[in-house]
Amino acid sequence: MEITKNVILDLLPLYMADEVSADTRALIEEYLETDPELAEIAKQSAAVELPGDIPVPLTQEDEMKAYKKSKTIMVVTIVLLAALMATILGITLLAFFVSA
Repeated sequence: MEITKNVILDLLPLYMADEVSADTRALIEEYLETDPELAEIAKQSAAVELPGDIPVPLTQEDEMKAYKKSKTIMVVTIVLLAALMATILGITLLAFFVSA
């Protein structure tokens, strides 16, 4: 099977992130020696710095805090809606018995 430019382009982001095996790294570097245009693209991509505001994955503790906060908000919302429904039902029943 021939390694095409499209295959190298697919692998290039992983290569740039240093997430390929040694064999794949050797294959890509060998191909880049034969394709100066693609080698230039790889060189330019390496020069691009990532912004510092990339979100960091949450720790398990942070996930639990977010879960508990969401759960609290849901419980408060349900209680308030139940109180509102009870008030509306009470007013409706009061109006029904007063007018009868």
